Amino acid sequence: MINYEELLSKRALSLKPSGIRKFFDIANEMDNVISLGVGEPDFKTPWAIRSKAIETLEKGKTIYTANAGLQLLRDEISNYLENKYHVKYNSKNEITVTVGGSEAIDICIRALVNPGDEVLVVEPCFVSYSPIVELTGGVAVPIETKAEDMFRLTAKALKEKITDKTKLLILPFPNNPTGAIMRREHLEEIAAVLRNTNIMILSDEIYSELTYNGKHVSIAELDGMKERTILVNGFSKSFSMTGWRLGYACGPASIIKQMTKIHQFAIMCAPTTSQYAAIEALRSCEENIQNMVEEYNRRRRYIVDSFNKLGLTCFEPEGAFYIFPSIQSTGLTSDEFCEKLLYSKKVAVVPGTAFGDCGEGFVRVSYSYSIKHINEAVRRIGEFLEELKA
Repeated sequence: MINYEELLSKRALSLKPSGIRKFFDIANEMDNVISLGVGEPDFKTPWAIRSKAIETLEKGKTIYTANAGLQLLRDEISNYLENKYHVKYNSKNEITVTVGGSEAIDICIRALVNPGDEVLVVEPCFVSYSPIVELTGGVAVPIETKAEDMFRLTAKALKEKITDKTKLLILPFPNNPTGAIMRREHLEEIAAVLRNTNIMILSDEIYSELTYNGKHVSIAELDGMKERTILVNGFSKSFSMTGWRLGYACGPASIIKQMTKIHQFAIMCAPTTSQYAAIEALRSCEENIQNMVEEYNRRRRYIVDSFNKLGLTCFEPEGAFYIFPSIQSTGLTSDEFCEKLLYSKKVAVVPGTAFGDCGEGFVRVSYSYSIKHINEAVRRIGEFLEELKA
């Protein structure tokens, strides 16, 4: 009999499963579950985008594109970033189109990180960063952010973690799961720490359009930062195109060249239909984005107020579509709270520990759902909290 444990990669075996999936797997086997767990827009992809995709399919535009993506799409991405965030990338050699922002993160880390290199990971954060670092043989070094700092990365916390082995800082703002953002003055403090180092930045800006009080600022805009930043973004969140699987990475030509080479061997090219659809998204869907942002903002204010009234205090998130309330007042761990809530009231939220150890005492709650849906979940959570007190 074959011993698969001996055959499998030790690095793959050492990876822990996503902490998010445990609760979704349980919820999927239950009836009448109200979920506030999924990080996916509840809006349909705008019709203009779907229509363009249908048109290209009817015309048979289904062959491979260049490895880096359609030149016309890269041109539009370049224009979009220059108009929105005042950072200019050469569309011929400083942009590569990927299968979602997730692939862009993967190939960026693989292109930069050698075994033993340290990668600073700002936590709480998206679940994929540290596992990808570990698969390369790198060392993921968490930097804890705190509620009293509005879950922002501080210059002091960054300095304390830098060593002579530090290769890369992963900067995930607007943040999943906290909803925190970094304003220009906070990014300037981070830039001041990094300017005289050889440390690169992976700036994951997938939620850039979902910023509520003012405009998103990319660290690549700041003096001296563009040449040390790989900017990752995509179409999933801002254009409600999660299933289209399309993202991109922008950065120095020499690094993008290596990322594209990895992409070439692993993937070949991003889906052709999605690329044509994304061109239309960038050209004509600004109004759709604004409508979505306004609705998310309405939900954001409602859910923050509702949770604070329940006694599960949370700071007001200024980006993405999550809140990160504290559940410490219940005396339960994050896992205990989520499991008991799911079984007793059939409401699914995600334990904060799924996003790093410093997430203990918190849960992630998504407001990418209707007010009616959120209201019913809040009602059930209120009942749950009352029963805990009894």
